[in-house]
Amino acid sequence: MEGASHQRFPTVKIRELKDDYAKFELRDTDASIANALRRVMIAEVPTIAIDLVEIEVNSSVLNDEFIAHRLGLIPLTSERAMSMRFSRDCDACDGDGQCEYCSVEFHLRAKCLNDQTLDVTTRDLMSSDPSVVPVDFADSSSGFDNPENRGIIIVKLRRGQELRLRAIARKGIGKDHAKWSPAATVTFMYEPEIHINDDMLETLAIEDRISLAESSPTKVYDYDPITNRVVVVDPEAYTYDDEVIKKCESLKVPGLIEIHPKEDSFIFTVESTGAIKASQLVLNAIDILKQKLDAVRLSEDTVEADDQFGELGAHMRGG
Repeated sequence: MEGASHQRFPTVKIRELKDDYAKFELRDTDASIANALRRVMIAEVPTIAIDLVEIEVNSSVLNDEFIAHRLGLIPLTSERAMSMRFSRDCDACDGDGQCEYCSVEFHLRAKCLNDQTLDVTTRDLMSSDPSVVPVDFADSSSGFDNPENRGIIIVKLRRGQELRLRAIARKGIGKDHAKWSPAATVTFMYEPEIHINDDMLETLAIEDRISLAESSPTKVYDYDPITNRVVVVDPEAYTYDDEVIKKCESLKVPGLIEIHPKEDSFIFTVESTGAIKASQLVLNAIDILKQKLDAVRLSEDTVEADDQFGELGAHMRGG
């Protein structure tokens, strides 16, 4: 019907939330929005990572490029990444990417002075900004004060070997390089609806009911010895493997169990690298997705305005 509204109002329900892990439900939307949110979390939420390395002295067994690559992959706390400028857009340093508004400077100086191998780790990286440090120091319970936290090993030095360098960390997104991706894993699945036909179940022997419950590779079903029925204990453990469907067919009771995905309900699992908290990763992704949708709306309005001005100009020329 002309003029009908297709606006939807998605809802989110948090299932589990930790600093580096989040599980939540996204309802009342479709797969396009769910996948867009997943892709934005992986590739477009900005973080801070080492992007430029100037090595002064390196007498270790690893070459300069190898060490630079390892430094780039160290996750850095990136709570201020959203407010930082991209180096290419920074007018304070003319795009040089080495000012306080678009970069953070690190220094590392290490030399082995005895016969015991020296581990050079992220503990040796000195940051110019205390809010941007390797992630293993962000939590005070596992930071510098914890002797068991050795940090991430960058290189090992033997007696007389030395490493001195300067590094510049910049804001970036995973679409440009994986080192800027804040997500270790982002997955979503349709929430399954599982229905068991009790009338068909009555036709099966107890041994068959037990084997049916055990046919799923994950603990979705269980056999209840009190009621002698197969019950659904965890529908979200179902991985759409169809093993239980095949088992029903082998028992000559096709249709005993029916499984349908809810087309407007998704279960998300988000694991962060630690650069930002999992909850903040989701919120930042939603903000970025909103900005992208606003840009699309603006471009459509601009095209419509251009068409109107074009028609007006043609009319004036014709008049």
